[in-house]
Amino acid sequence: MSTHEPFTPDESTGTAPGRGRLAGRRILVVGGGQMDIGEPDTAVGNGRAMCLLFAREGAAVAVADRDGASAAATVSLIERENGQAFAVAADASKDADVARMTDEAMRGLGSLDGLVLNVGIGAGGPWLEGTTRESWDKVLAVNLTGHMLSVKAAMPKLAAGASIVFISSIAGLTAGSRLPAYDASKAALSGLCRHVAFEGARRGIRANIVAPGLMDTSIGRLATRGRPNRAKTNVPLGRQGTGWETAYAALFLISNESAYITAQTIAVDGGLSGT
Repeated sequence: MSTHEPFTPDESTGTAPGRGRLAGRRILVVGGGQMDIGEPDTAVGNGRAMCLLFAREGAAVAVADRDGASAAATVSLIERENGQAFAVAADASKDADVARMTDEAMRGLGSLDGLVLNVGIGAGGPWLEGTTRESWDKVLAVNLTGHMLSVKAAMPKLAAGASIVFISSIAGLTAGSRLPAYDASKAALSGLCRHVAFEGARRGIRANIVAPGLMDTSIGRLATRGRPNRAKTNVPLGRQGTGWETAYAALFLISNESAYITAQTIAVDGGLSGT
C-alpha cells in the first residue's frame, strides 16, 4: 500500500445524503443481497450498497438474489430509510428463474428503466492446473450466461432510454486473480456488453460496465482469506475500495447523467489497473 494518508469522503463510507438523482426511476438489481462469511462487522457489499444508494436517490428497487433471505434483508435496510423496495428470490443461471424474476420486477415496479447485473462467482483451484471442466462450466454459467439470460429477458420490457450496468472486475482488464475461468468470464462480459449496447441503441438503451478492483466487501475478505498477500497489493490511492464506491459509479451510469455514454468500462480500483 502507498504510505500517504488515504482520502475517504462521505460517499466512500455511505454516509452522504441522497440528492434525488434517480427520482422516479424503477430499477432491478440482480445480486442485491450479500454473502454471509461469518463476520459480524463485514463491510457492505457492492450489490447491497447499490440497492441502498439507488433507493436513497429516489428510485424504486426490485432486489433480486438467489438467497431470498439476503434480498429481504437488503429491502429491510431500505425500508428503514423510508425507501421503496421489494425482494425477489431467483437464480440468474436458471432460465425459468430469470423469466419469473423479470416478470415479478415488472409487476412490482410497473415499468423498468434500469437493470444492474451484480452476479459472479469464482470456482476451482488456482492456475490452469487447478481448473477442471466442471469448475470452468460453473463459473461461465453464472458469470456470463446468467448475464445474457437476464438481459435477454429484460430487454423487451425495458423502457426507451433505459440503462443497463454490468458489474464486472478488473480481472477482465488485467490478469491477477489466478483463476482462469473467472478472468475469462469477466473479459467475455465486455463483449456481451458491447453487443447489448449495439442492440439497445435503437431504443436509446445504454449498456456499460463497472469494474471494481480490490474491494473491502464480504467477497473481498473471503478472497483475502484464500490469498493473504491480496491485502498487501500496492494500490496507488493507498487503500482497498468500498462497496459504496462501486455503487456511486453504477449510480452515474444508471442515471441520465451518463445519457451519452454506452459500451464503456469504468474501473473502480484506486488506479491499480492504470499504473
